[in-house]
Amino acid sequence: MTSLSFEKALADLEAIVEKLEKGGLSLNESLALFEKGVKLAKFLRDELGKAEKKVEILLKDKKDEKGDIRAEKFSLETEERLEAQTEEDESEEEGDEEDEETPF
Repeated sequence: MTSLSFEKALADLEAIVEKLEKGGLSLNESLALFEKGVKLAKFLRDELGKAEKKVEILLKDKKDEKGDIRAEKFSLETEERLEAQTEEDESEEEGDEEDEETPF
C-alpha cells in the first residue's frame, strides 16, 4: 500500500464504513470489506505517525532568539532514522497485541 496516498486511503476507508453501515451485504462481503478497512486504518495510522515524528523533529529546539520557530533542513538520514523508529514502535505494538489473544 506504499503507492497509496493518504487522501485516497482515507476516502476508501470512508466508503467502506458507509457500505458496512448501510448493511445488506453478505457475511463474506462484510468480512472482506472489514479486513480491507483494517488494513487501510493501519496504513493511515502509520502515515500519521510518520508525519507527527517529522513535525516533532522540525519543532524540537528550533526556536530563534525571538522565540519564533525556525525551519531546519530535513535530511535523508533524518527520514531513515524516523522510519527505523517507526518500525521499532510497530514491533513493540505487535508484541503488545500478541499478549492479548482473542479467545476465538
